[in-house]
Amino acid sequence: MEGGVPEADMSAFRECLSLSWKNPYVLRLAFSAGIGGLLFGYDTGVISGALLYIRDDFKAVDRETWLQEAIVSMALAGAIIGAAVGGWINDRFGRKIAILLADALFLTGSIIMAVSPNPAVLIVGRVFVGLGVGMASMASPLYISEASPTRVRGALVALNGFLITGGQFLSYLINLAFTKAPGTWRWMLGVAAGPALIQILLMVTLPESPRWLFRKGRDEEGSVILKKIYPPHEVEAEIDALKESVDLELKESASSDKATIMKMLRTRTVRRALYAGMGALIFQQFVGINTVMYYSPAIVQLAGFASNQTALLLSLITSGLNAFGSILSICFIDRAGRKKLMVISLFGVLASLVVLTVVFHQAETHSPMISNIETLHFNNTCPDFSKAANPGAWDCTTCLKASSDCGFCASKSDKLLPGACLISNDTTKDQCHNENREWYTRGCPSKVGWFALIGLGMYIIFFSPGMGSVPWVVNSEIYPLRYRGICGGMASTATWVSNLIVSQSFLSLTQAIGTGWTFMLFGFVTVAAIIYILIFVPETKGMPMEEVEKMLEHRTLNFKFWQISSTSEKK
Repeated sequence: MEGGVPEADMSAFRECLSLSWKNPYVLRLAFSAGIGGLLFGYDTGVISGALLYIRDDFKAVDRETWLQEAIVSMALAGAIIGAAVGGWINDRFGRKIAILLADALFLTGSIIMAVSPNPAVLIVGRVFVGLGVGMASMASPLYISEASPTRVRGALVALNGFLITGGQFLSYLINLAFTKAPGTWRWMLGVAAGPALIQILLMVTLPESPRWLFRKGRDEEGSVILKKIYPPHEVEAEIDALKESVDLELKESASSDKATIMKMLRTRTVRRALYAGMGALIFQQFVGINTVMYYSPAIVQLAGFASNQTALLLSLITSGLNAFGSILSICFIDRAGRKKLMVISLFGVLASLVVLTVVFHQAETHSPMISNIETLHFNNTCPDFSKAANPGAWDCTTCLKASSDCGFCASKSDKLLPGACLISNDTTKDQCHNENREWYTRGCPSKVGWFALIGLGMYIIFFSPGMGSVPWVVNSEIYPLRYRGICGGMASTATWVSNLIVSQSFLSLTQAIGTGWTFMLFGFVTVAAIIYILIFVPETKGMPMEEVEKMLEHRTLNFKFWQISSTSEKK
């Protein structure tokens, strides 16, 4: 979802495991830096569960959809800035300093959120965490990449991707662990301060990236680190190769014209690469993935599961499937190819969205009716229901949509039978629960609710192996070397901006047009994504960078799924 994972095959992973006894120093570097990925995943995932309890504590958040979206999406706004500034900090001050700064932001943001007395302060804390996420999304994989032996570099960088999805999974476990604790959401959001502090202590004792040191003319320091990373018989060759690479890079940057954005866009290969790479990443977000990751407990409640604990437990399944899907991607990306895996993934996503559309439409149009007798039983009727011209036509959905001050208390004998439309407050909620009834404020009882969970599970298991990671692999392969930094930055920024738009608008869309129609809208975007990938994204599997550039020079449209043997062939 957010952040790229370079490809790695299973043999590389086996060699990684052997490092635990051959050269544990390398694993220490990778795992220490990889904590940034864990924090990235945790802080983007934890808010989905914490939001359920924030709404209970801050009634303004419960009533105002825009406040809920702001609490989620301000971290993404911070990530956009963090990613943009992080690139400069990485080059100017080094990868280690960038990671430590990201940790300081994580630590500060976690503490601010944990003690926030109101939604405004909570949002400030989310911005700090977002800045850390944006910075860590660049600095951690970069440090790992430049401090790893060539043979296992892809696998060790992929470790950062596993830690991101692992952090999201951990966030759901932590959310469940603190559901009964006093202060619930404060613990959920504050726990991230622990790993941030641990990473600060670990990174202080570790060296800077050897590549950065060589680029800054500190060859002696870089050589000492390389001697710890590589076996003795490989060290000299690696030092010479790194010197040659850095010297060539510095010569090119000194002798060539500045790679401005306007000049870059006038270059045919770069334009076509941006169509493919940036387009794939934008569609990655606009098919709705982060609505599922950020709002999955809320979606589960909209499907008819009222309990916060139940919503968190069921959402844990989607997070686990996401982590499992990232493993599947490693297994299949070099067998199926990039383009085919993305298209198969999108067809699965489309089928899942159809299921979700049908289920939520059914739930919204067949919700339990409102009973006058049940409502009067509590003597706490919702004012909108009392003033209704035709209260006999009201159902649970009508009650909840009438006002944020209305809630539904299900029938005692069967929650699908007519229930009561009551004022939504803690007193009414307690009255409802005291009679062993279910209390609903965000969704209605439904006999098809379990199918919504199936749809969510299908969505994740299809999305994660394909559209979850492949667009990042394509972006790592498709840009000409000289423009890779600028293009990669543009693609990363486009991802965060798209992520922000989708997450900021999801709850408003569900409120305005209904959850079913919202998923249908994502379905239409998925159809457009399939057509776009089929036409504009080339297959880069097994192709050297030079061949990719030649292919883009000769070919605008890329309909085929398989690698073209001759890059000179024109379409």
